[in-house]
Amino acid sequence: MAAMVDTNISTVQGNTKTSIVRPIANFPPSLWGDRFLSFNLDNLELDDYVAAMKEPTDEIQRLIVDSNMDSNEKLCLINCVSRLGLSYLFIKDIEIQLEKLFKELNMEEYNEFDLYTTSVNFLVFRQYGHKLSCDVFNKFKDFSTGKFKEHIRTDVKGMLCFYECTHLGIRGESILDEALAFTESHLKSVVGTLEGTLAKQVTQGLKFASQRGLPIVEARLYFSNFEEECSKYDPLPKLAKAHFIYFQLMQKEELSILTKWSKDMNFQTIATYTRDKMPELYLWVLAVFLEPRHVEARFITTKIAQLVLVLDDTFDAYATIEELRLLTDAISRWEISSMEQLPEYIKPFYQILLNEYAEWEKQLAKEGRENVVHASKKAFQDLARSYLREAEWRHSGTVPSFQEYYENGLVTSTYNLLAKSCLIGMGKIVDEEALAWYESHQKILEASELIARLHNDVVSFEFEREREHRATGIDAYMRTFRVTEDVAVKELKEMIDNAWKDINEGCLKPTKVSMELLYPILNLSRVIYVAYRFNDGFTFSDLTLKDYISLLFEASVPV
Repeated sequence: MAAMVDTNISTVQGNTKTSIVRPIANFPPSLWGDRFLSFNLDNLELDDYVAAMKEPTDEIQRLIVDSNMDSNEKLCLINCVSRLGLSYLFIKDIEIQLEKLFKELNMEEYNEFDLYTTSVNFLVFRQYGHKLSCDVFNKFKDFSTGKFKEHIRTDVKGMLCFYECTHLGIRGESILDEALAFTESHLKSVVGTLEGTLAKQVTQGLKFASQRGLPIVEARLYFSNFEEECSKYDPLPKLAKAHFIYFQLMQKEELSILTKWSKDMNFQTIATYTRDKMPELYLWVLAVFLEPRHVEARFITTKIAQLVLVLDDTFDAYATIEELRLLTDAISRWEISSMEQLPEYIKPFYQILLNEYAEWEKQLAKEGRENVVHASKKAFQDLARSYLREAEWRHSGTVPSFQEYYENGLVTSTYNLLAKSCLIGMGKIVDEEALAWYESHQKILEASELIARLHNDVVSFEFEREREHRATGIDAYMRTFRVTEDVAVKELKEMIDNAWKDINEGCLKPTKVSMELLYPILNLSRVIYVAYRFNDGFTFSDLTLKDYISLLFEASVPV
């Protein structure tokens, strides 16, 4: 969050001049202006790239189902396809092949495999929900000393892949916890001595492990940094390039449409105090839905994210406590007559909120799926009430207990709302059973909310504590458990690490809902990790997200 200043705004009521103190934020201006406003999609060009993908897609599919291909080679191929963001094109064949390979596994064979081969096996099986035992890494440890064997340090490629594997662990897999510290420390010590693509691979991996990075960004970077791996399969670079260009054209058009919508809604006029972040919001949602077909889901979820941003900044950076109470009451009522009680400046936003949800409800009622919109609407109301609770704590100078803060913070993370909002545009796969699963607030969803709330707190708590006695999760933890700041930060980081393990476990077979329904939860967690890995990279997007926006929406795809 940006630093805050109290601003006196004078108003005249009758003959009495009153002064309203508003906590105005010094948010940085947009980095983009109208850069993405205009884009004309050439559908013939789009069709050309669809046609260009046909032949290499068929060739890769034949390789995936080839019964004569060595199993380790096939897993390497699937790894490359997945890292390039292409697995959705072959998902049924990949799942059939992995099911077969996993059933036929001979664990004794792992005694003969090197570190890289073992790591690729583990990586691919775990990514697709198969719980390959972490015992496959036991052979690389000297149990007489409790340390990993020295000779594997020389295999930088294997160490990097092993490092990636450590981000797929679940609770109780201590060897992966030890391996994370071991591989990360060693890779940091040698990265300065490396050259060429290996240096790029290690540098990017240490910045953001691919299992935690934004999938669409990781795919582009993998295409650039792992050229040798991709080129082992002749059709793959050709398919990847055509797919990247095809999807980039779609993304530019979608971002242009959303930018125009934002301008038509006049957000920067009716809420001048809010952050101007449409490209960042679209990137956020694009990281959740990286398949081209999810156009409607990207549009709807990005619009809801924009509405959340205005609400967040109204609570956090403009409105008085009295105004916030009125706004929360109006959102709880969700009826046009409630607009009369609102301050003039927030009425247009309230009108937009009601109108947009009414349009989505009308749209989905035709499919008999309006209950999904109702779930998102209820989550929006819950968010407003939880924002108000935070504001009341801030207004009274109250530091809540950690349990109070945690329960409220799961909601103010916004991830319950965003996860349910993702479902609106996902089509008929979101049936009654799927929605009921989301509504039951399973452990994986709570873990995602925890990461979003506490990761933000750990990164930005020094800023937050300077603002009107604002209580952070760290303050609440220190007060409740009577520990020092350092201990509180350490404990919260451990909670975040365990939440990632819970997400990993929630994606292992058997799952109660399909992976397609779990991906929004997983990918939302990845977004918050990237945005807040080093700082508040959403507010100050020039530090991280700027490069990714330029990469995806401006840079040409490399030949």
